[in-house]
Amino acid sequence: QVQLVESGGGLVQAGGSLRLSCVVSGRRFSRYAMAWFRQAPGKEREFVAAITWSGGRSQHAEPVKGRFLISRDNAKNTVYLQMNSLKPEDTAVYFCAVAREPWGLDYVREIEYDYWGQGTQVTVSS
Repeated sequence: QVQLVESGGGLVQAGGSLRLSCVVSGRRFSRYAMAWFRQAPGKEREFVAAITWSGGRSQHAEPVKGRFLISRDNAKNTVYLQMNSLKPEDTAVYFCAVAREPWGLDYVREIEYDYWGQGTQVTVSS
């Protein structure tokens, strides 16, 4: 059974930083692209960042470019999201997801991912 467990969320002031972690079990982690999505209250879930299975390529949504950085440690079955210069509009539940097929790219569409974590709340106060 594939499981994803996020951690690292919390309450932070605007301008602060947080690092989210997501540990994956039940799938050969090093073979699969990973992504982070987020969902703010009253809004649809949106893409934040994705990284290929090797970590050699990644992409980030425009609202977070230059502030957030996705990375992975295949030895630890973990994907990270370093979030700097946080803004109140970054407040959301953040979800990690693992790609449906191995050896894939840094996909931005939800349909490319088949297992999701339970989410971790990030709240940025002004």
